[in-house]
Amino acid sequence: MHGEYKVPGGKLVVVDLEVEDDRIARFRLAGDFFLEPDSAIDDIDAAVNGLPVESDATTIAAAVRAALPEGAQLLGFTPEAVGTAVRRALVTAPGWGDFDWEIVHEKAVSPRMNLALDEVLTARVGEGRRRPTLRIWEWDQSAVVIGSFQSYRNEVDPEGADRHGFDVVRRISGGGAMLMAAGQIITYSLYVPASLVQGMTFADSYAFLDDWVLQALRSLGIDAVYQPLNDIASSSGKIGGAAQKRLANGGVLHHATLSYDIDGQTMTEVLRIGREKLSDKGTTSAAKRVDPLRSQTGLSRAEIIERFIATFRSLTHAEDGAITADEYADAEALVESKFATDAWLHRVP
Repeated sequence: MHGEYKVPGGKLVVVDLEVEDDRIARFRLAGDFFLEPDSAIDDIDAAVNGLPVESDATTIAAAVRAALPEGAQLLGFTPEAVGTAVRRALVTAPGWGDFDWEIVHEKAVSPRMNLALDEVLTARVGEGRRRPTLRIWEWDQSAVVIGSFQSYRNEVDPEGADRHGFDVVRRISGGGAMLMAAGQIITYSLYVPASLVQGMTFADSYAFLDDWVLQALRSLGIDAVYQPLNDIASSSGKIGGAAQKRLANGGVLHHATLSYDIDGQTMTEVLRIGREKLSDKGTTSAAKRVDPLRSQTGLSRAEIIERFIATFRSLTHAEDGAITADEYADAEALVESKFATDAWLHRVP
């Protein structure tokens, strides 16, 4: 069995193993990482050999860590990365290159329609009716998008939202609120089968699915890093965050919002939680906490999106795609029955 795991911002971890009597046998670790002393690779191999095949990534990582000699240096990978690679080998998890991808970047639609499309397209991928897809959002109205489990009254200042012309909508994934002002953010969604992240912890799947955008940002000269659980940042500040939703049919939604030219003052007047987060961090200005991409690149939003698409295409060989008429129709129906209703918006008062 063969498994690979590319550490976000790090190196490739490769494992080969066999299974005998429900235990891992003839395990070998390889990759382009750095490890000192050299002999530590034998200690890692010995630690994994003999483990029960049902061992999860955390158990495997603990065994590796315990076996390392004092002072061992792992550069570009971690014991957890070894555990993830082993689990992916045991479940024969595919990689990015094992799927036919498409990229969708279409007309602007309402924020509610974007949210409905996320649910519809994720379900289609889970059902095998759509190829795995990267979709870049465009929208025709400013909105506050709150997380599935956030309290409406605790997160949003209705008077501030009305004053600044922001509609308020709720998405199906968890996480925090995002401000969708015209031209101020870049949002993308990935619709993938669960097999792509099989064998990973939930936290590792976030880093794995956002690694391509870190590569894109670095190609633009931004020293982008991933900060668990779901933030993308640079030395200048936070850039954005991601959220996920996993459907019972095997479809996984992973979407992220990156700040291009955020108005920090507006954020604090529309979002109550913005004030609380800033006070908790001893920060007086929202603009100091969320650093927009425009200031770090000097590029237009369209130019950054072009780089994102080019980077994703280079890694996946994705083709240009489109949302079908029946997918739009399903999404429109879902807007009417769910995303435009008070029952959904105020499901957590």
